[in-house]
Amino acid sequence: MLLDVQNLTTRFQTHDGEVRAVNDVSFSIEPGECLGIVGESGSGKTQVFMSIMGLLAKNGATSGQVFFEEKQILGLSSAKLNTLRGVEFSMIFQDPMTSLNPYLRIAKQMTEVLVTHRGMDEVEAEKTSIELLDLVGIPQAEKRFRMYPHEFSGGMRQRVMIAMALLCQPKLLIADEPTTALDVTVQAQIIELLARLGRELNMATVLITHDLGVIAGLSDRVLVMYGGRIVEEAPVRELFHDPQHPYTRGLLDSMPRLDDLSSETLYTIPGQPPDLQALPAGCSFVPRCTYALEICRKEGPTLKSIGEGRTKACHLEKMV
Repeated sequence: MLLDVQNLTTRFQTHDGEVRAVNDVSFSIEPGECLGIVGESGSGKTQVFMSIMGLLAKNGATSGQVFFEEKQILGLSSAKLNTLRGVEFSMIFQDPMTSLNPYLRIAKQMTEVLVTHRGMDEVEAEKTSIELLDLVGIPQAEKRFRMYPHEFSGGMRQRVMIAMALLCQPKLLIADEPTTALDVTVQAQIIELLARLGRELNMATVLITHDLGVIAGLSDRVLVMYGGRIVEEAPVRELFHDPQHPYTRGLLDSMPRLDDLSSETLYTIPGQPPDLQALPAGCSFVPRCTYALEICRKEGPTLKSIGEGRTKACHLEKMV
């Protein structure tokens, strides 16, 4: 097992009260696997991995256990985490324009990582960086290597971010909304690139997104998050063909389908995501759920097994 997360909980202290961003989350990732994590904005998807990587804001605190290759990493000092971040595991952040330093050429931003973490000299670092830019599909890599971030298109900046994340050949790549704000053609190229790199490098990938289409194209297994909790886990094919949680079904029903153009309006899940400062006593999805039972309002469901490789947190035995 590459990554094992047990009972991860993250809280933020604010002037308005405590924000319960991640609530008792447990999951694991195997080498070479692609795990998709899906949910609406504010469901806790990104905060799970910001917690794991020790990148929380100063008002954040985390508890639980996180094992990377059987070594506990949650709560390590920044100095110790810096020996792992970008080396053993890397993260592609949501907005490549704000993640890249606009004042430095791509060359400087890439070679600095290799010199610091892999002990390369400048010549070797340049050669390796250009090879990686070429690997991720940057045309004229040697020329573009010396450009500034603003000289790249959105899709090219995303490719640069992927190349930078791969500099130290990590065992785990975390991609946070890697296709946001890209046109559909570039989205398809980025998805194919991540899939190919995972196969060629036997690299585990975590895909954080609200887009189920992206999940379907890349993931082996899917976690569905709502209100800071995992509400369903399943292999990707089973999740799409037989969702077992009302929220998962709502997400799938919200997707436009080319094979069903009979309806003139798109389905939307009623209501709004829960307030993480005031989560209800029972199930967080109750106010929006058409299947809600009386017990749902009083008692929060636990995540339980419903078959091989499948779990759900729902009092409802079976949806019809």
